[in-house]
Amino acid sequence: MEIKLIALDLDGTTLNSIGLLTQVTKEAIENVIQKNLYVVIATGRAFSALPDEILKIKGIDYLVTSNGARVFDIKEARTIYSNLIGEEEIEIIVKLLRQYDFMIEAFISGDAYVDKKIYDNIETAGLNKKHSDYVLKTRKPVKNLFEFILSNKGNVENININFGKQEDKKKMALVLEQLKNVTITSSFDHNLEIGGETTSKADAIRKISHRLGIDEKHVMAVGDSPNDGAMLQAAGFSVAMGNSKDQIKEIAKFITHSNDEDGVAFVIKKFLL
Repeated sequence: MEIKLIALDLDGTTLNSIGLLTQVTKEAIENVIQKNLYVVIATGRAFSALPDEILKIKGIDYLVTSNGARVFDIKEARTIYSNLIGEEEIEIIVKLLRQYDFMIEAFISGDAYVDKKIYDNIETAGLNKKHSDYVLKTRKPVKNLFEFILSNKGNVENININFGKQEDKKKMALVLEQLKNVTITSSFDHNLEIGGETTSKADAIRKISHRLGIDEKHVMAVGDSPNDGAMLQAAGFSVAMGNSKDQIKEIAKFITHSNDEDGVAFVIKKFLL
């Protein structure tokens, strides 16, 4: 197995359960970069929500954000690839979501937005304290989110729907399945995420690999949630975290320790150092 590029999910994977990058995992990533392997962060987060400790790791040149909607080149300080939701689809999605009272978030041009009414009354959204705090830290409130989305419909990376009850998520998943020219995925138990027709972390990693002249069989991908599934399936060597969903473990070639046990560091040391 010759690995030349490692694609790492963030939440539930590279970060522990309280959202921190441990020193053990940080050092493992830095050590593998020193061996001239490429490390790419592939996250569902918008660019603005990336942790500073990740951005400060020297040698990480590419960032995949919003489930593959954008690829950012750190050295060139610019987006080098985007795969957004179509403008016609945005109008259909907004018309549909106006009928419901769920907490909606929109990732647009690298930033994450939420309606000001939700932001100011986050305790009513049905989220746990950890995620509520995360929303307040990383989201920008706007007066009317749906109108804001429509006014920026050419730059929408992702639309995220949050649920306080699992039964609501299951029902809404059936509704969203009827939409055309979009992808539906999830990165947390409490959400569903709408992306462009071919948007995925797999698509974004493929673009980076081709840019670097690396065949996908030389890519290792590590993740834990449904939005990592396509990336793991496309990689030459796929790794599921010990805390992964069963559907992710089933498609992985190797299962490492959990994110609270430095599973990323373990798999790097086992196979690459």
